[in-house]
Amino acid sequence: MDPRSTDDGIRPRVLIADDERIIADTLGMILSQNGFDAATVYSGQKAVEAARQFHPHVFLGDVVMPGMSGIEAAIQISAMIPDCRVLLLSGQAATSDLLRDARVRGHDFEILLKPVHPNQLIDRLRAP
Repeated sequence: MDPRSTDDGIRPRVLIADDERIIADTLGMILSQNGFDAATVYSGQKAVEAARQFHPHVFLGDVVMPGMSGIEAAIQISAMIPDCRVLLLSGQAATSDLLRDARVRGHDFEILLKPVHPNQLIDRLRAP
């Protein structure tokens, strides 16, 4: 994905969801400085609500959040916006069980381990 434009000539929109505000805000700042239109929210439920308005090209969500997990948010966002790419972030061991459940439900999401280096994240976002 070219961070300067998409097929419709606009900057790629990335919706970031992490219950740790400093992580979400830092990722949003990094992505904005690198050519992405980034929006941040702090829960899975807020991500689903924001996706309706923001219509992201990419959903970047923490796997483990209170209430709705990032995986459940990703499933709901994917149902709303089928062409939205999903990248999940995790630093917790419980991730494998949640991802296995998602696969059983027909979803196979990309995952990055926390902490993720900004260059690695940008490279993954720019990759096809």
